[in-house]
Amino acid sequence: MFGFEKPSPVAEHEAEGEIERVYHEIRQTLRVTGVNLIFRHWASHKGLLPVIWDAMRLNAETQIFEHAADQLRTEAVRAIGSLGRLGATSEIALGDSQQYQIRAALTMYHYINPKLLLFAAAVRLGLEGNANTHAPPASAIGTVELGFPPRMYAMEMEDPEPDDERLRKIFADIQQTLKLESINSDYRTLALWPDYLAAVWKQLKPVVQRPEYDAATSLLRESARTLAAALPFPVHLSRDSVESSGGSFDKAVESTEAFEMLLPGLILNVTFCLQDWHDGETLARSPFPAPTRAGGSQQTPRNR
Repeated sequence: MFGFEKPSPVAEHEAEGEIERVYHEIRQTLRVTGVNLIFRHWASHKGLLPVIWDAMRLNAETQIFEHAADQLRTEAVRAIGSLGRLGATSEIALGDSQQYQIRAALTMYHYINPKLLLFAAAVRLGLEGNANTHAPPASAIGTVELGFPPRMYAMEMEDPEPDDERLRKIFADIQQTLKLESINSDYRTLALWPDYLAAVWKQLKPVVQRPEYDAATSLLRESARTLAAALPFPVHLSRDSVESSGGSFDKAVESTEAFEMLLPGLILNVTFCLQDWHDGETLARSPFPAPTRAGGSQQTPRNR
């Protein structure tokens, strides 16, 4: 696994120049209210995030990318069917407002995490030199309408080193159990409701250590790789292209592989949580279907 402390991920309020530009495009293109850890980590390495994002942007704008992520979400719902339910909400008293906010936060991650896994899988293929070289005409590709849905939860989260001692212990246990170098955004958001996070992790911890859970994450990872290989535009991320932009090719490979390993589990864990509110049929559908952009025209890649 990679380390996040040296250098530290670049928070959204710290972004400047090219990083600020890319963060804005990520929020608009991926239709999400915040910038997830995978991008904040890449931003911490000089020159790495812009070259990765610019190589992937055309694919991320397409309905093909959107529908592939939808397929991963559906597969995750099916995968947890044999792993049982958590029932964390039955262990604690939550008011109507708290339930609404928690459900909205989980729904946002339920939408974006499959996209992040697909993104990481496509980047890995590009770094390995396995980019699709038979891109269709840009005019033939439907593109999504830019901008996050108005009703999407604003991505907020607890500090990675909270003052609350109980949260620090939960974060440490999550990191140790899941072999994480840093606590992920999902858990930091759920920490805004400490009692809920404590109840969820108590139920989730034994599940994530089961062989069936590992098998489910492996299947989801393989599906992402298959879907990434079918994206329409080539992802050119050779050593020369990465390093000529100031990035480290080795860091790109290391971090991409690590995120590709951890994201299937995040997808499953969020899906487990949402089972307390929704049935499988509802969870299998995209919570934020993406309209096709008027005209559907695709922009040309940037020259780097």
